[in-house]
Amino acid sequence: MDVFGTPPRRARNVILFVGDGLSVAHRTAARILSKGIAEGRYGGELAIDDMPFMALVSTSGMDSLVTDSANSMSAYTTGHKSCVNAMGVYCARNKNGLAHPKVETITELVKRRNPGMGIGVVTNTEIEDATPAGMVAHVRRRSDYDEIVRMFFEAKPDVMMGGGTGFFLPKADKAGKRKDEENYLEKFKAAGYKFVANATEMKAAGSDKATAQLLGLFHPGNLDGALDRLVLKKGSVTAFPDQPDLADQTRAAIDILSRKPDGFVLMVESGLIDKYSHVLDWERAVYDTIMLDNAVAAAKAFAAGRDDTLIVVVADHTHPVSIIGTYDDERPGERLRDKLGIYDQAKFPNYPKADAAGYPGSVDVSRRLAFVFAGFPDHCASGKPYLGGPFKPAEEKDKQAVANEVYCTPQAMRMQGNLPFTQPQGVHSADDVVLTAMGPGAEQFRGRIDNTRVFRVMATALGLGPRASQ
Repeated sequence: MDVFGTPPRRARNVILFVGDGLSVAHRTAARILSKGIAEGRYGGELAIDDMPFMALVSTSGMDSLVTDSANSMSAYTTGHKSCVNAMGVYCARNKNGLAHPKVETITELVKRRNPGMGIGVVTNTEIEDATPAGMVAHVRRRSDYDEIVRMFFEAKPDVMMGGGTGFFLPKADKAGKRKDEENYLEKFKAAGYKFVANATEMKAAGSDKATAQLLGLFHPGNLDGALDRLVLKKGSVTAFPDQPDLADQTRAAIDILSRKPDGFVLMVESGLIDKYSHVLDWERAVYDTIMLDNAVAAAKAFAAGRDDTLIVVVADHTHPVSIIGTYDDERPGERLRDKLGIYDQAKFPNYPKADAAGYPGSVDVSRRLAFVFAGFPDHCASGKPYLGGPFKPAEEKDKQAVANEVYCTPQAMRMQGNLPFTQPQGVHSADDVVLTAMGPGAEQFRGRIDNTRVFRVMATALGLGPRASQ
């Protein structure tokens, strides 16, 4: 554990973007799809890449080489290592998951040291999920959603947006998922929060200067990703047609938080990059990487010319993914391996030119990226996008994960898994993640650093530590 003071404050605002599971291959694929590539040169730069400072961040936790989102996010928000599934605590032997020794989160530190600052938490997952919860939670079990909502209410961030409505509603409510009869939706409203349930209401609230505190819950679970919302209209888009885009969520959050008298800390997560990577659905993960890039561009537009806003873009962990060539339907043969071009046979993909937001209008093209996973269960791979909805590679049978036969068509290749027989999805990896940053304090990011260092840089830029005169 490091003990440190901080020099005088340099940053008025800090915006932390977390691409959950964002790996180098996700960034590369997002650049190819959104900017294009010809003769080995990209047609432009991503907002997440076009930043002056960069570092490699190591993510292992106290108890495991390969971390999860709870432990890794906790390192960013507390400056302390923890254990898999834990947030805001030191892992002890307490049977009670709420009784482990607590460490202060950046939300608590900001409110203690500088009450005039605002706090924002934005995600496209359930807001109780590990990454957003890491801003406020002290739990040994990340699945304690009832308790995490209670902790959000106790911490009272000024802006909260995501999914997961059910855990705000009492057990007796038909939409409620809580184990008790507490109605936290009503509690937040009574505490002065403006509640919004869709993108239209969110945009109106963000532009209303009377909005000081905002709670946006847009889905019972996770929101739909960009590919389903904008192109395929699959998932739950029909049931929830007015879900907000992460970039619009970011703009609304900044609009509200920028009215705070002494600046703000905002965390924005593109969380479905990870969830789609777990199910080996790379196209959906990459469209959500492009959506993250648009959100970062919105923050950079806010920060332009101000010189008072530190912007950090980082992943909490990686997935074992790589681009090894292209699958080309014009290549002879019927098997997936016949269609794979490598080295000089890996011709550039033919995705259509992206729209103004960076999204190609189709992923169902004849020459596609061969984006592969190194950790996977038994499954059948076709090398083609899953147009009917997110991929489900395996299912459980007799307590073991077996290939989902729905996808085992004559053209697909049956893949023998390399993970434990009980694991139905892909897993995280221990690779370093890439961090890019700009603004006051960003020059501290260089070389290889530990994930706890990210907290220290943010706290230092905000001047949150004790100084010699104190």
